[in-house]
Order: sequence, then C-alpha cells, then structure tokens
Amino acid sequence: MNYKEVLEKAKTCIGPYCKACPECNGKACRNQIPGPGSKGLGDTAIRNYDMWKKIRLNMDTLTDQKTLDMSVDMFGKKFSMPVFAGPAGAVKAHYGDKHNDYSYNEILVAACAKKNIAAFTGDGLNESVMIENLAVVKEAEGFAIPTVKPWNKDTVLEKFALVEQSGAFAVAMDIDAAGLPFLKNMNPPAGSKSVEEMKEIIDGCKVPFIVKGIMTAKAALKAREAGASAIVVSNHGGRVLDQCLSTAEVLEEIVQVSGDMIVLVDGGIRSGTDVFKALALGADGVLICRPFVTAVYGGAEEGVNLYIEKIKSELESAMQMCGAYSLEDISRDMVTVKF
Repeated sequence: MNYKEVLEKAKTCIGPYCKACPECNGKACRNQIPGPGSKGLGDTAIRNYDMWKKIRLNMDTLTDQKTLDMSVDMFGKKFSMPVFAGPAGAVKAHYGDKHNDYSYNEILVAACAKKNIAAFTGDGLNESVMIENLAVVKEAEGFAIPTVKPWNKDTVLEKFALVEQSGAFAVAMDIDAAGLPFLKNMNPPAGSKSVEEMKEIIDGCKVPFIVKGIMTAKAALKAREAGASAIVVSNHGGRVLDQCLSTAEVLEEIVQVSGDMIVLVDGGIRSGTDVFKALALGADGVLICRPFVTAVYGGAEEGVNLYIEKIKSELESAMQMCGAYSLEDISRDMVTVKF
C-alpha cells in the first residue's frame, strides 16, 4: 500500500463529511460540523492551510555534509522528530461508523509510539470517551498526551485523577474548545478560564501541562503566568471561531514572549516542508490532526506508518537542501515570509 492508496481506501469508509482529499485544505468540508470542517464560512481552516504556502524555503547547498538528526527532547522524552498526532474526539460522529474513539486511538497511539512520536488523545461530552482513550494511553505505557476539555474545575480534577492512572507523561487542555456549545450548558459553567482559575488547575496536575488554543502574545503571557509548561498555537482547526487569523501568521509574535515554555503549533500543517517552516519561525514542534484521521481510516497502522514516513522524508529533504543537519541548525533566515 502507498499513501495515495490509503486516501482512496479512506474515501470508502470515512463517512459523508470528510472527502479524504489529496490536499487536506478545508475547502471540500467547509462549514461541515459534524465533520472535519470549520465554523461559519469555513474561512479559518482554509486560511490555516494557505498561509503556510506563503512561506518559502531558502535553498542553500553550499554546506558541509553531516549526518542528519531530527530527534528532539521534550517533556522528559526523546522523540524521533518534532511531530505529534493531534487529538480527535467523537470520531464516530465526525468520520463515520468504522471507528469509535477507542478503536481509533488504539491504532493511532500504538502506531505513533512505534515510530517514536506521540499522539494526543481527545475528550468528549460523554465521559466514556475520556475513559476509553485513557485505557489506550495506559496500554501504550503512558506514551501519549491526553487532552482534557475546559470543563469546570471539579470535573477537570476528576479527569486528572484518571490521567494519572494512565501513566501519561503530559496532559493538555484545549482551552479554545470554550467555543463549543455543549460546554456552555454546564453548571457550574465550563469554557474560558481566568489566569487564576488556570493556575489552580495547573497546580492540581502532576505532569507537564500544555495549554492548547493560544492565538495571541497576550494569551501566551497569561498561560506563562498560570504556570504552563507548554502551549499550542492553535485555533482549533477553525472549528470555534470564524474569520480568525491563521496560526502561521501569529506564531512568531507568540514565540517572542514564550520564555521557557515549549511552543507547539497546529492548523493546516500537512507536509514535512510545513514542519520545517514552523520550526524556522521558532516553534519547537507541531501537531497534525486531520491527515492522521484519514491515515487510520484508510490504512490502520500501515496508513499511519506511511503518513509518518512521508512527513519524515519531506522534513529530511527540506533540512538537507537548506543546510540544516539538526533541529538546532534550523534558523529564521532559511525561510522567506510572503504574507
């Protein structure tokens, strides 16, 4: 099986909303929720994809040839490259009946771990989603990152207890999920958090805490004040706010104020070349979500392996052709931004 065959297979079983497009650019599924699309006009997911293409690589092959190393240390772990599979929740509702959250994450987490990259797992309104996903994390000896929705404090702390039992090496909260309607109906209310509320939550967590959904330097400073170990520059794939800037457009400004926090970024990153661009703009790593979904649906573990190898090969090529033989060698002058 090759990656093209994975996409063709995915089209037969991924449900009515996702089209398993060769270019996952948000256009065919715009305004498709349920489904992988983004909110309102569907503009934000499309913008995420398009803005990475406005960053161009600066080729330089007048360099000494060295052994290429794309490994990275984060959260007390060593990964083969700075790429994580992003969290997907309620996959049955969004992508059809072939998988539920347990079977999807069982494939994804194990396949990623074998390639020495980590997957984020999702959360949902039904408590069984988190329970099933954490069972998968435990089976993988904690080599994954559970993502908790921004529930009220008591609910979050209950979920942290489950996370601790799974052995996960870090935990994330997708604070941008505050835009999801079902969170607003909770009592006490869930959703947006003050710096003080976030600090209380982070203080109750025993592993590195990642705040996902940062889109301004101001928000990054708040996450830093609250004690976050890392942030993810993310607009939730355009699913929570229409007419939002892309993650590529805000990344550099956020990196500048991040201090000692790890900075990850997602949103429209589809290739190893995109990964290189994000690293050149200052990110420590990236999350990719939607293409991993089509990889699981179209090829299970083999599909995930093929997509990871695709990303790895493209990143390796970009590094070699720009004169970077380690992640530390990747610098801002290796890209030109044409926003």
